[in-house]
Amino acid sequence: MPLQSRVEISMAGDAPWLFLSPHLDDAVLSCGALIEAQARGRQIIVATLFTESTPPPHTRAAGSFMRQCTVLDAGELFRARQAEDRAVLQDMGVQSIHLGEVDALFRRRRKPPILGSSAWERLLPELTHRYPTYRFDIALGRIAKGDQQLIRQLRGDVAGLMAQTKAELLFCPAGVGKHVDHLITREVGKGHPENVVMYSDFPYDLTAGPDQPHMSKMGFVPWTWDTGLDVKPGRIRQYATQADALFPDGAIPYRAETYFVPGPIKDAIR
Repeated sequence: MPLQSRVEISMAGDAPWLFLSPHLDDAVLSCGALIEAQARGRQIIVATLFTESTPPPHTRAAGSFMRQCTVLDAGELFRARQAEDRAVLQDMGVQSIHLGEVDALFRRRRKPPILGSSAWERLLPELTHRYPTYRFDIALGRIAKGDQQLIRQLRGDVAGLMAQTKAELLFCPAGVGKHVDHLITREVGKGHPENVVMYSDFPYDLTAGPDQPHMSKMGFVPWTWDTGLDVKPGRIRQYATQADALFPDGAIPYRAETYFVPGPIKDAIR
């Protein structure tokens, strides 16, 4: 008889689960079907890490993102995104927590690289932002040194949530697509090796795969969930500021959710 995965073992009980979401939609995008199914019988908490913007001036990458969302004021956009997330998760019977960190598109350096930076920032905001571009910074798969303190802080925050919620499992992104906020969230989740389950980042995983050497090093193997996928597109569409930008042709693909769990030997020891 095959050994059960960490998720299947936990499914036999009703202990709380904690999901870490980098942004205000990622948990539902990647895990919505599993979350909604399990919320009927256990407490599910979704803690979103990067839930804020900063005032202008903004980089070109941030401006492009706001245009895609059709909301050109960053503060207004993130208030709308927070409200969307609370409404969707409440409809699913899930508790939402917003940790209030600044999205990578808007995150500034602690110490600007040049004197008189306020004047330069108005002309070239990229000079004072930690990740000046999307393609060559945010999506490059490299966490800036300036974010190491942020990781340490978030690990403490999540450790507090684990103790408070008594969560048996901690879900975090696998980092498919290499978005820096997803990688930071993965690093935070890895601080709880006895509890962590990683999820494949949707829709990045439509065009990219997981970091196989990283998964092999951790001893993690895939586990899939395909129940309740029919209701998931409707949940995703409730994120109205994001859905059209993420799926411009209007079609949200039906795709089984993929998770990564410790292999049979580790789970057998547990």
